[in-house]
Amino acid sequence: MRHQMKYAFGIALVAALMGGASVLAQGANPSNTAPNPYKPQDDWAKPMMGRPFGSTIGIDVDKDGSSIWVFDRCGGNDCTNSKVAPIQKLDAQGRVVAAFGSGMFNYPHGLHVDRDGNIWVTDNRGTPPREGRPGEARPGRGHTVWKFSPDGRVLMTLGTPGVPGATESTFNAPCDVYVAPDGSIFVADGHGGMTNARVVKFDRAGKFIKAWGTHGTGPGQFDEPHGLAMDSQGRLFVADRGNSRIQIFDQEGNFLAEWKQFGRPSGIFIDRNDVLYVADSQSGPEENPGFEQGIRVGSAKDGRVTAFIKETQYIGSLEGTAADPAGNVYAGYTGAMQFRRFTK
Repeated sequence: MRHQMKYAFGIALVAALMGGASVLAQGANPSNTAPNPYKPQDDWAKPMMGRPFGSTIGIDVDKDGSSIWVFDRCGGNDCTNSKVAPIQKLDAQGRVVAAFGSGMFNYPHGLHVDRDGNIWVTDNRGTPPREGRPGEARPGRGHTVWKFSPDGRVLMTLGTPGVPGATESTFNAPCDVYVAPDGSIFVADGHGGMTNARVVKFDRAGKFIKAWGTHGTGPGQFDEPHGLAMDSQGRLFVADRGNSRIQIFDQEGNFLAEWKQFGRPSGIFIDRNDVLYVADSQSGPEENPGFEQGIRVGSAKDGRVTAFIKETQYIGSLEGTAADPAGNVYAGYTGAMQFRRFTK
């Protein structure tokens, strides 16, 4: 009997570490009590011309390893009628040294810097949706992925601007984009509701290769695929926010694993050492019982959570995250409209 109890405990522990949602959600959750070796450095970022950051949703590290690119919603929570440049580059001292994209976007969302230093972003939707019509579009803007050179030149456009859809040439509320080392382009397409729920793959020239995923809770299904990252093995990590889990795939869309120990993921980032950073902006008694909001840090290799930056100041909107080679962690807040840096 004692042997059986030990065996059952071992199975439960493995399930908790590798993605067993019920174990973590129903009992004491060790990911909430992981140590926090970080402290905020709130005076690091210096907004351009003194204007405050808006909803800062997209963050990534520049090719130089010290500068940071951010994608904010034009000093507010929407860019539809704004002339503010939402794509900004901050140098190592937190000063804005480049900005572009004025008048091009409705609703900034994901941002990714590829190995060549090009900037990829997603314009999540058309006009702000009316009740019951989350995919409503405005002609000429939204539902697109853009590739920019570091100086702001448009190099590629994926999707049909202003036209929502689920074809090879349309998106409906794309959340994020990631470019693999071989140049393959992955787009997390869909933001819940009546939008899409899929991952779309293109070749380096932007030619459609395949798409996978439908609405649902099973392996390979999605409910709001909100972020993308890739580890050193080439595995694609998808922040399946509505299902409170990370799903892991190979680059052909084959399901490999499900992890729930990182909370309800909005933003996801993996550094060159396979350290995984996950921003949880929605967990709580209603959405994801047993988990608290914040940034969980752990291993993309084995799924262990090793640190937790608990959300205490701007509850409910920590959606974007990234980390530079020096170990500084960056946090983007949407509802609170903030951008912060944490140092060890």
